[in-house]
Amino acid sequence: MAARVIIPAETQPALPVEQLIRSEPPQDETIEMDAVFVGGGPAGLAGAIELSLLVRRDNEAGDGIGDVEIGVLEKAATLGEHSLSGALVNPRAFRALFPDLDDSDFPFRSPVAKDSVYILSQRRAHRIPVPPTMHNKGNFVASICEIVRWLGEQAEALGVNVFAGFPAASLLAQGNRVIGVRTEPTGLGRDGEPQANYMPAADIVAKVTALAEGTRGSLAQAYYQWQNIGSVDPQTFALGVKELWETKTPLDRVVHTMGWPLPRDAFGGSWMYPMEANLLSFGLVVGLDYHDATLDVHELLQRLKLHPLFRRFLEGGELVEWGAKTIPEGGYHALPERRHGDGIVILGDAAGFVDVPSLKGIHYAMQSGILAAQAIYRALKAGDTSASQLAEYDRLVNESYIVGDLHRTRNIRPAFKSGFYIGGLKAGLMSLTGGRFPGRRIPMDADAAAPKRVGSSTPFSADGKLTISKLDAVFKSGNATRDDIPTHLIAKHGIDRETADMYAHLCPAGVYEWADGELRINAPNCVDCKATDVLGPRWTPREGGSGPTYQKM
Repeated sequence: MAARVIIPAETQPALPVEQLIRSEPPQDETIEMDAVFVGGGPAGLAGAIELSLLVRRDNEAGDGIGDVEIGVLEKAATLGEHSLSGALVNPRAFRALFPDLDDSDFPFRSPVAKDSVYILSQRRAHRIPVPPTMHNKGNFVASICEIVRWLGEQAEALGVNVFAGFPAASLLAQGNRVIGVRTEPTGLGRDGEPQANYMPAADIVAKVTALAEGTRGSLAQAYYQWQNIGSVDPQTFALGVKELWETKTPLDRVVHTMGWPLPRDAFGGSWMYPMEANLLSFGLVVGLDYHDATLDVHELLQRLKLHPLFRRFLEGGELVEWGAKTIPEGGYHALPERRHGDGIVILGDAAGFVDVPSLKGIHYAMQSGILAAQAIYRALKAGDTSASQLAEYDRLVNESYIVGDLHRTRNIRPAFKSGFYIGGLKAGLMSLTGGRFPGRRIPMDADAAAPKRVGSSTPFSADGKLTISKLDAVFKSGNATRDDIPTHLIAKHGIDRETADMYAHLCPAGVYEWADGELRINAPNCVDCKATDVLGPRWTPREGGSGPTYQKM
């Protein structure tokens, strides 16, 4: 008897656009801004800094527009607590934003000294030449949390209003124009009723709203759907699970791997690199178009730690932090046909500016913020923040190295639809020809359209030392969510057990389980990775300060 196949799209609820886009007048009491950046990550903070610098320079030169109120909204309680990345950073955007500083002034740990790439079998590691796209010479090891906190300090020193703990719950619209955002209220009980610490939502109106929400931004998704903004290919995603380890055995290089423990029809790989002499970054990324309904990225990472290549570094050490996050990996053909509109621009990961072959996105996010700021300033100076004026942002992006780099690698990720080995051969030819081979586009489907085979999985039992359970992992994320918070995850009614089990394997934080004959959602466990938003229950904004509290990621 053939195994059942699940098509995740068939059980995924619709995006609640009516909840995320509100065509109603702002409340009587509002906070007024000239520009508000939604998201206090590299894109939003770089944009706010560049806009502030442009205003200052023009005012000092006598050709300015006077004071400009700039705001940054961040859903985490403090900057950096929701930021996670395998942070091997190209410093290009830092140098553009701060031309008077040296690399030693930036919040980097150390320059990358060496690269090694391996193909793994279950017991062995076969070293291969480093693919051209994966060379890290000239790049720096960094903590994305530290980068974000440092950028926040630069922004506040320039007079930018940084509002941490204020998630934007919806866009405010008048006709087709975005006029600002409404924040999420705090202090609601599980039943949605106000508790003693209740604080109502606030409306922030702005001439320009810049969405820099990061991966799988809910407001950006809603805006694309509301305005019928498509792309040649649908955006696709990977899930990354990351750990930081204090170790006794030093490592002198950046290590990347492909192959085991992934099945051959799944795309992904792992990394390990030193952040300092006794602190290792270790993680695994897997594309969400995999075909095994029991595939579990967190569990695969635990199995990976048992491989001799990694075990000799990690064994005897101590797990410091754990985290998870999705990554947009659709590349050039998945870019939205426009990233601007009346009163709005969309930046960074929310626009899909990640280059998977080089495993880089931070400098693209920052550069998109810089270019957005330039377009916003020209629009403010012209007194015109319409779509026709803000189209300057897309022009600048399309002429920049962001789109240039993504175009060169446009078919490398799609090549792996053919399987690991054939995909690797095609990817090598694409790298050698600068993307000219095969010339034609390799079409991609949405991750939720990829069929998942239902089967049995081999049980894995964590030892609590080298390997950890999902609940222990959530604890290591510093999760600060109240137990009685309203659920922010929307699932379809009537989910069957096999689909519920798929969600349980998919989620790295133990949010989903089958209990008492139905899908149970343990919403307080959520670390905002957005994985099930890609394949299952929808993620919506929740109370500020909820979720992980990453410190060194």
